[in-house]
Amino acid sequence: MDIRVLASGSAGNCYRVSDGQTHILIECGLPLREIQRGLGFRSSEIHGVLVSHEHMDHARAAADLLRRGVDVYMTDGTAKALGLAGHRLRHISARVGFRIGTIAVVPFDTVHDAAEPAGFLLASGGDKLLYLSDTAYCKYRFPGLTQIMIEANWSSELLRQRYEAGELDRVLRSRIIRNHMSLERALEMLEANDLGRLREVWLLHLSNDHSDEMLFKRRVQEVCGVPVYIA
Repeated sequence: MDIRVLASGSAGNCYRVSDGQTHILIECGLPLREIQRGLGFRSSEIHGVLVSHEHMDHARAAADLLRRGVDVYMTDGTAKALGLAGHRLRHISARVGFRIGTIAVVPFDTVHDAAEPAGFLLASGGDKLLYLSDTAYCKYRFPGLTQIMIEANWSSELLRQRYEAGELDRVLRSRIIRNHMSLERALEMLEANDLGRLREVWLLHLSNDHSDEMLFKRRVQEVCGVPVYIA
């Protein structure tokens, strides 16, 4: 499956995944016009949108996409938090699979300060792609992954340095730790899975203040032994 990054981070998240026949957006946390621009104004080719939770950096364009006749998939909790309804809104549940065209999708529960957040496992042909972002950790393991999109928002050392320097207050520090995956947790999660078929890793949602792009990339490459890309 082909992965295209339109945006990643606290200002907005949006990724296009395609198996050549079916084109899916994971997250729609940009204004619709920016999404259309990123897709070359071919938004009619999008067969569905997966939204992990209700925060605007992931769901900003959900209502606009629904109005334009695009199927948008999210949990009941996310839909209620966003106040969305309509015949194009597709309600999903953790560990209950469904299909969008030629791509099979299994959502699963994650750990975040949101109503009913989810991650996604996508499969098509021989490919199996894991999307995992905005979660403190992952309690599941996934066999046979070929591609991984995983959050690595912060590192323990960089967070500690900013906190001790007085650049980060206790409340925000606690929220980051409880709701976003650190590099260390991402590495533990990767090591806990079978990486025998893995071809690539995408690191998502890196913090501007608590991450180091080249360090994170190098550490993940050492564990996985495959190309690693920074979204």
